[in-house]
Amino acid sequence: MDLQDDHYCFVCGKKNPIGLRLDFYLDKDAKSMTTEFTPSKIHQGYKDIVHGGLISTVLDEIMVKLVIGLGMIAVTASMEIRLRKPLVVGERITVSARLLSKSKRLIEAEAKAVKDNGSVVAEARGKLIPWVEKRDSSGQVKI
Repeated sequence: MDLQDDHYCFVCGKKNPIGLRLDFYLDKDAKSMTTEFTPSKIHQGYKDIVHGGLISTVLDEIMVKLVIGLGMIAVTASMEIRLRKPLVVGERITVSARLLSKSKRLIEAEAKAVKDNGSVVAEARGKLIPWVEKRDSSGQVKI
């Protein structure tokens, strides 16, 4: 399987008509990344409360985008999320991620979503697996 970007990613894809279309900003020196997100009514779970799964999706995305921005390709193997406070529709959050560790077989990162008033909405810690294609003798990709 070849990982390709066709710009339809739900979180960052600029061609996805129903996507979030977020922009991400990399700080290579700090090995960190940020984005901002202001959810609207279409992002709610309960009335006027943003769906926790959507917040989790953005946390996952920023960790993967960080790794890509640092020159590695990886996919999320596991992620632990702590939803701390509700996010109200229309409230802006700043989402950030930083690299914790990197080895040949495992990359660890953490992310958090913070309201403008400084309160933490959610935190995540992810384990990502570097994407290395293995091919058999006929050239077929082994996953």
